[in-house]
Amino acid sequence: MSNSLDLLTALTIFVLAVLVGFEVISKVPATLHTPLMSGANSIHGIVLIGAMLITAEATNALEYVIAFIAMAFAAANVVGGYVVTDRMLHMFRRERRPNTATEEKTK
Repeated sequence: MSNSLDLLTALTIFVLAVLVGFEVISKVPATLHTPLMSGANSIHGIVLIGAMLITAEATNALEYVIAFIAMAFAAANVVGGYVVTDRMLHMFRRERRPNTATEEKTK
């Protein structure tokens, strides 16, 4: 009974965290999503390091497989986050217009 209560408590906390996280993220203005993504990338980097530390403590094949899958997902999350952040930053860059004064001098 204690294990099921622990599982129910953990599941309740997880569901509440998802709901609160969704509410918080949905209220963030579009201009602040880039810094938010950068912060999330640093957290995913910590998750990747944690998965590496768990792999070092693995004692059997199943633990190695689970740790490898965790590292693969964490690495994909970090790389994907940086790709998305880079694309978002490109949206804020202004296009450079050719300077007409320098073009006339070169002619």
